[in-house]
Amino acid sequence: MITVSTTKLRILLFSIIESEGRLVMSVVFGLIGLLFLLAVFAGVVFFAIFMARKIGLLKPSDGEGVDGENNGSGFKSYIVDIKRLSDSLVFRFIMIAALVGIMMIPLGMVSDVVRERSSSYHGVLNDIAGTWGHRQQLQGPALLIPYTEKFTSVKVLTDKDGNERKVNKTHYEQRTAIVLPEDLKIDANLLGQTRKRSIYESLVYTADIKVTGSFQRPDIASLSNHIDKIHWDRAWFSLGISDTQAINKVSQLSWTDVKQVDFEPGTKITKTFANGFHAPLDLTNEKSKYQFFLTINANGSEGFYFSPFGKTTDVTVTSDWPHPSFQGNVLPDDHNVTDTGFKANWSVPHLARNYPQLWTLETQKFDVNEFRAGVKLFESVSLYSKITRAIKYGALFFILTYITFLLFELGIGRRLHVVQYGMIGLALSMFYLTLLSMAEHAGFFNAYISAAAIIIIMISLYAFAAIRSLGKTTLISVLLVGLYTMLYSMLNLEDYALLAGTALLLVILAVMMYLTRNIGRNNIANP
Repeated sequence: MITVSTTKLRILLFSIIESEGRLVMSVVFGLIGLLFLLAVFAGVVFFAIFMARKIGLLKPSDGEGVDGENNGSGFKSYIVDIKRLSDSLVFRFIMIAALVGIMMIPLGMVSDVVRERSSSYHGVLNDIAGTWGHRQQLQGPALLIPYTEKFTSVKVLTDKDGNERKVNKTHYEQRTAIVLPEDLKIDANLLGQTRKRSIYESLVYTADIKVTGSFQRPDIASLSNHIDKIHWDRAWFSLGISDTQAINKVSQLSWTDVKQVDFEPGTKITKTFANGFHAPLDLTNEKSKYQFFLTINANGSEGFYFSPFGKTTDVTVTSDWPHPSFQGNVLPDDHNVTDTGFKANWSVPHLARNYPQLWTLETQKFDVNEFRAGVKLFESVSLYSKITRAIKYGALFFILTYITFLLFELGIGRRLHVVQYGMIGLALSMFYLTLLSMAEHAGFFNAYISAAAIIIIMISLYAFAAIRSLGKTTLISVLLVGLYTMLYSMLNLEDYALLAGTALLLVILAVMMYLTRNIGRNNIANP
């Protein structure tokens, strides 16, 4: 026992050290990549200044070339030119573009964390489904009737004297006729529940299913000209359901109002119905029509589906889940979705499918899984999909925030340092990681409000320390509140998210055009 505990402890310590090592290496490589980008950016700036001098777009700095010395190409002169360029509006926009590109690195790291957490979440969902119940699909019911075919052949035999004689040879083949219902009605009521494991929650359901209908007494003789005997006393009723381990209760089979028949495990036709159960029947007493009725209580998750086995199949599905996604080969004829649930009705004729009402299993092959319909219990916008969508607006938020500070620079005549812009960008990046870590515990809305408040307060205090103006800092805070409010609205829109995002961009562009309309006017008036 001590040895086992020691081994587990060693494995745990090794995994912790390995994970910490990967984290340290990722940080180191991230810093190296950041330094490399800064070096490339510096090289591009120096090259741009050099080319601007060569073609005459940039005049030499003051004091260059006066004594005939080659000071215009020295390192100090490049520094002077960089300082001159840093005060220009064009350079500030270039700097913003470069910073936005650099800030995509931490934003990408946050996106990787979201994908990892989302993968863990779906792994937990699959684990819960494995113990509670997977997606359920109802197949059937079908009536199976075995029969025997007799084949007689004549064979001519020749003895050693050359005399010929005819010998009749008879052999038998065992066949199974499958009969589908004349009419089939399925009523399913899906009661949603929530199962929690660790910090994750999964939507599951318990289904109460009623299956009713009737079979016509089949004309087995039409299947073959060699039928020797039909074994009516060995018939059975078979129903397929995809996850039999999630069955809670199945009633007895009510057959033609005569008796109740107990079900037995397995369908006895696994190539047609992989999973399910069956009930033995004796159809010796001839009747033109057989009525049946049964109920099933089973667990499931994700969705509920059915195969239209009846000549006419009528299906009604009701649930207390307000976000259904109707799927399959045919949509419901009518449905009603409210805030408290939904109800949907299907009516499918047998002509919609590609297999008949009666055939022989051993000689004719049909894919009974080719046609299905049903509903998926769909979560319209899940936690991780919302955060992923929010990250997609990250670059837009960086640009808008930086341009806001740039406009304030123009208004107050004071320049912010590039490091200050970088710190603001890192704070904006931390919003998404803060949102993710809090949303897994407190829900998306509460986490969004808290994370946005934290970042807005941090940036506002940092801005006040930089520009020393309470009024302008308050205006920055108001703009940030407006941006995060618009982001939350777009995240909750499903059908109009693209329209809302495009409208926001157009409004922002119009504001930027208005605020920059007078730039350069004085220079043109007083050349």
